[in-house]
Amino acid sequence: MPPVKQAGSRILLCTLIAFVFSSLALAQSTFHGNLAHTGVYDSPGPTKFTGVKWSFKTNGPVVSSPAIAGGLVFIGSLDGSLYAIDQETGQQKWKTDPTDSIASSPAVADGIVYYLSYDRALYAVAADTGAAKWLFATSGERRFEAKGLHGLMPADQNIPDPMDVFLSSPAVFNGRVYFGSSDGHIYAVDAKTGVLSWSFLTKDVVHASPAIANNTIYIGSWDSNLYALDAETGAEKWRFKAGEDPVVHNQVGFQSSPAVVDGTVYTGCRDGHVYAIDAATGVKKWDYSTSQSWVNGTPAVRGGVVYVGTSDTHRFHALDAKTGRLLWVFDAKSLIFGSAALAGNLAYVGAFNGHLYAIDTKSGELTWDFQTESSKKNSLGVLNPDGSTAASHPFFHNFLDMTLYLYRSFSVGAILSSPVIDHGTIYFGSADGNVYALH
Repeated sequence: MPPVKQAGSRILLCTLIAFVFSSLALAQSTFHGNLAHTGVYDSPGPTKFTGVKWSFKTNGPVVSSPAIAGGLVFIGSLDGSLYAIDQETGQQKWKTDPTDSIASSPAVADGIVYYLSYDRALYAVAADTGAAKWLFATSGERRFEAKGLHGLMPADQNIPDPMDVFLSSPAVFNGRVYFGSSDGHIYAVDAKTGVLSWSFLTKDVVHASPAIANNTIYIGSWDSNLYALDAETGAEKWRFKAGEDPVVHNQVGFQSSPAVVDGTVYTGCRDGHVYAIDAATGVKKWDYSTSQSWVNGTPAVRGGVVYVGTSDTHRFHALDAKTGRLLWVFDAKSLIFGSAALAGNLAYVGAFNGHLYAIDTKSGELTWDFQTESSKKNSLGVLNPDGSTAASHPFFHNFLDMTLYLYRSFSVGAILSSPVIDHGTIYFGSADGNVYALH
């Protein structure tokens, strides 16, 4: 009998080990922390800045946000490559051959990395080697465009929006990869093969990233609709209509991705509002006006508070999750396009002035901030000594003006990447081409 018990114990132990490793294999890293996009991280973040653990230089600006899995940091660059960087040393393990700009944040699930490129393809590559698994071709990736965009000239020409900087970031759920495309579709493809499961057509480009909760896909389009779709079939459950701007197309469209918490969808819109919408019905619970300032980042939500930044007003807000009432506001002195990460008592968010801010979530007071070297050099005179932009609200005459403004902002290491926190270290990319690890 004793040998039988010993054998049974071994079998039980092996079963438990297999279960643990199976669970780890199925674990994933995705945009804004989890499939619901709450921006909440279990690991504590640095409560004070003690230094740069490492920085890694790519060959182009980085607007992608990192994903961390298996001791590697995965991140795309506008140089067209996806990089796998050792989490501890900052050394490159592999990178993909350059294609076109990668403005999508990767998702990692079951040993595969998924990301979208401007070369009109969703890629799946092996997480350990970067070897190609498959690709799924869309009908094309491009920026949002319209005639008379932002009042720019010539009025009769379609003008692409230089400030439309992100592509949709994929999410993996129940064996499928979900993402939006500039061809106006929301796609669900098989995670192992890349074969199309279903697609849903909106009326404009889709650059928001899908949040997933209760077997439902929540995602916005530049047609100013936020959609709730059945994850299995793609059938529409409801849509919520935000503001429209048919003349200059400035106050229109969802560039922000939604977050889903406790039966409520929280999202920002370029119509200058933060919205709280009932996740089951699509009925608006409240909206918060940002004085016509775009809300491009995904709200971070924890403990009954919504944390979100704005563009022109340069503000980072804390709002009551039930009522939308303003609790406090922090002046970032520059545009905020990225999404905040919440860890411990701090919210971490980057801005166009090359600063990463660590803000106390209770008081809204600055705890510490990091400044890129490009921001310190300020070679093009973009910034005032206090970190504010020298031309806080420039008048754009044409497409070239707006493009040059974006170039000047990138020259100071603008931080559009949304931070990720793991084991007390914060990881993010910058328009100076660097990926940073701070502790």
